[in-house]
Amino acid sequence: MDYITELAEKGAVAKQAARQLATLSTAVKNQALLAMADALEREQAVIVAANAKDVEQAEANGMVRPLIDRLLLNEARIKAMAEGLRQITTLPDPIGEVLSGWVRPNGLSITKLRVPLGVIGIIYEARPNVTVDAAGLCLKSGNAVILRGGSEAISSNTAVTAIIAKAATAAGIPDGVIALVETTDRQAVTAMLKLNKYLDVIIPRGGAGLIRTVVENSTVPVIETGTGVCHTFVDATADLTMAQDIAFNAKVSRPGVCNSMETLLVHSGIAAEFLPAMLERYHQAGVELRGCPETMNYHQAVRPATEEDWAAEFLDLILAVRVVDSLDSALEHIAAYSTRHSEAIITRDYNNAQRFQQEVDAAAVYVNASTRFTDGCEFGFGAEIGISTQKLHARGPMGLAELTSIKYVVNGNGQIR
Repeated sequence: MDYITELAEKGAVAKQAARQLATLSTAVKNQALLAMADALEREQAVIVAANAKDVEQAEANGMVRPLIDRLLLNEARIKAMAEGLRQITTLPDPIGEVLSGWVRPNGLSITKLRVPLGVIGIIYEARPNVTVDAAGLCLKSGNAVILRGGSEAISSNTAVTAIIAKAATAAGIPDGVIALVETTDRQAVTAMLKLNKYLDVIIPRGGAGLIRTVVENSTVPVIETGTGVCHTFVDATADLTMAQDIAFNAKVSRPGVCNSMETLLVHSGIAAEFLPAMLERYHQAGVELRGCPETMNYHQAVRPATEEDWAAEFLDLILAVRVVDSLDSALEHIAAYSTRHSEAIITRDYNNAQRFQQEVDAAAVYVNASTRFTDGCEFGFGAEIGISTQKLHARGPMGLAELTSIKYVVNGNGQIR
């Protein structure tokens, strides 16, 4: 069977399954999620073995270490995936929620309800935990999902999807609610982008190249998850101990994810006091430092930053550092290079904090905290489908509510117009 036929068949099954799923009770959906979580833990040896094939191939292909870390599954991560599904069961079911209601002068009663989007296509890279997060969130929000992971995780995704789909079906979920495109042929993505007959929306989750390809070529509506060129600005009034800990965490704790900091901005008034120790701490942690001319004065390991570095999502232990002379300069830099994901200021000046949060255009804007908190679990949403950096429909970590649309239910007693 060619992949175009396979996609059409999966789409047709998913479309029918979505109609049935939309009517199921919260209890049935929660029971399925618990069954999926139990199955992941019960079959972890199968998952680890499949993942080992992917990791071995990634290493042979020269994948950088932070991306291999994103690919890796072990007992702890599988347990975390299972716990993520269990957490989703504790979240309110958005389907059927009454958002508002009113009665018109002519007697018509209008109620605005949350309803599923329908069938969601998700195209993603390198992180097999996304398979579980996406499937769980889509199921709880009443949506069928067709998953297309990256070729680098094909063995992991195939094993994980088979395990959770089987568990969900056994628990009463219609067959076809969770499906995986099992070919690694890139033309399958092109075909998926044109699957308007069956897909209601596509959500890309990955690097800038993938997202740009989807946005530019899809005829299916797209919810764009964004790349993360995230900044931290250390203001002149910052608590420098706090600033050093936050800036270190934002870059080093997990550099291969989209909420990690890529550029550090430092006010010139505290640069001489702050940067030598900060840069040395990065250097000792193996961070490659690229800086403006002034930054280069504070540590011998800093190499000159290029214009491309200021706009780069490194997803690695690489950091761009710039000294700026004011809050206004920091805001101008962020406006020029930000991808509107997550931005942070470290300051003890209330007015500067307020200005930063009001003027920075991003999905999440922090005062005195690490950008690493931009995450569905950290925001209390359970798992997340991705971080949206667009402004239509959804923005920021996308949880259950962001996977819904609305329906107006109108009741009358014979009114005509």
